[in-house]
Parts: sequence; structure tokens; C-alpha cells
Amino acid sequence: MVPTLGRPSLSALLERLAPSIEDGAEILVVDDRKDQSGPLDVPYAKVLSGPGRGPAAARNTGWRAARFPWVAFLDDDVVPDPDWFARLRADLEVPDRVGGVQGRVWVPLPADRPPTDWERSTAGLEDSRWITADMAYRRAALVESGGFDERFPRAYREDAELAYRVRRAGWQLVRGARRVTHPVRPEGPWASLRAQRGNADDALLRHMYGPRWRTLVEALPGRRPRHAVVTAALAVAVAVPRLRPVAGAVWLAGTAEFAAARVRPGPKTPREVGTTLLTSLFIPPLATAHWLRGWWRWRGARPLGGRFC
Repeated sequence: MVPTLGRPSLSALLERLAPSIEDGAEILVVDDRKDQSGPLDVPYAKVLSGPGRGPAAARNTGWRAARFPWVAFLDDDVVPDPDWFARLRADLEVPDRVGGVQGRVWVPLPADRPPTDWERSTAGLEDSRWITADMAYRRAALVESGGFDERFPRAYREDAELAYRVRRAGWQLVRGARRVTHPVRPEGPWASLRAQRGNADDALLRHMYGPRWRTLVEALPGRRPRHAVVTAALAVAVAVPRLRPVAGAVWLAGTAEFAAARVRPGPKTPREVGTTLLTSLFIPPLATAHWLRGWWRWRGARPLGGRFC
């Protein structure tokens, strides 16, 4: 099952999946484009119309339409290994209480230079747990847990949150042996700024699960406390003239530390250094603003209930 916005990479994915049809599989593609006035012409797949509210809602559309007891989710920009379907079949030979099996993700990085900040961010998918770049679930586990929470509007945290509810319902999750390649998607210099919108989703998780939410959904520690300190120092420096020297020094030190942490492992080309330094100025206040926006919007939010099909 593949949700898509119509990326060109979808064709290569479906070409790789095509032989699996002869082995009895069905390929479901959920067209989640905002504008679906033109047809999504894809081979080998049944195309479903998605609601256009993000990948969580699109995946719910897909698995509810599936005919089989297992549903394998793939992103539309991955390339499965040639033996992916055979390995998927083997991966799904698991005990009855195993509700999900994650595939392995490989992100190819340049061999002739250190990776950029965006490339390193994408490479983090290799170690992420229960991500739907390649994740298979029993349909029964999806029904019992309630499926994907459609309050998550982007491809961020919605898969980890589902995995927590599946495990809380008594199912086990394991890793399999199949593998997909996840190329680094071309992005502009401001990708790191756009990524800060995910802080609003973190606020939703904080409301739902309390201060231990990162542990529960197995999310890595973030820099939000540091970003909040840097942002507060900037606000004090602007608003309180008599505290400007001290607050300005805190802001400068925090920003310099953050920028250095991002520049140090990178290729250090003038373009990469310049972009990283500039975005390091804006990320802390932007991350804090998105967190506060999410904190207000999702006040009173509770976890999704189960038995939803």
C-alpha cells in the first residue's frame, strides 16, 4: 500500500513491485494529491482516491480497502531490493501475536565527501523504529489499535505513535530481513526550516502521553529545551535593554553551539556552511513557535481509541 502525491519516483517503485502481482499480491496506491482533477496514471496498481489530508489519512484509506490479513506500507520514494517480496513473505512467517514487521532501510550517501545536513537527516531513517517507509502490519492489529491518527498531517511521528498503540494493545513488533533503498530527495536550502513544523506534532504527543512521550513512542532526544532557552534569550535581549548584554551573550553562545554542531560533520563547502549558519539563526525561534502553536491547538487532546475499521 503506497500513499502518493504523484512523485516521479512512484513509477520506479511500481516497476519493482510488479512481479509480486503474479505471486498473489495486490498493489494499492492512494492518490493523495490536493488536486485530483487529472488522473493518476500508474501501472500494476489499483488507485484509490485519498482525502488529501496527509499520509496518515491516506494510509487509513488504503488498509481499510485491503483484501488480505497483512498490509505492507511503503513510501512512494523508496526502491525495494529485487528479492523484496520473497523476503516479505518470509518476514511474515511470525507468531500470531506479532502484529507488525519492519523492513530495513538503506540511505545511500556520497562516498567522496561528508554528507550534508539534509543528507544526514535522511540517513537517520536507517535507525528509526517502525517507520512506514517499509512497515507491514496485520490488519487485525490495525483494527484493534484504531489505525493511523489522522490528526498528524505530515509524514512525521504518525508511524511511531501508531506503533505505540499497537504494542499497547498487546501486539509485538519485530524487524524483518527485507530491504528498501531510500534515496535522499532533492531539497532546497530551506528544508530544515520547513521541517520545524513537526514540533507542532510533538506538542500533540506531549498532550496525549505526558512528559514521557518520547520514551513511549521510542523517539530520539531532541534539542527543544535548548531551542527554548536560545529563543527566550533573544526575546529578553530585544525587550529588556538593561539585560541585553547578558541575554545577547546567551543567545549568541547558544546559536554558535547549534551551528557548530551542524557544520562540524558536514562537507564544509561555502554553500553548505553559509546555509547552515543562516538556518541555525532561525531554527530555534521557529521550532519554539511551532511547538507553542501545537501546544495551543491540541490542548485537551487524548489518544485515539481502537476498533476502528
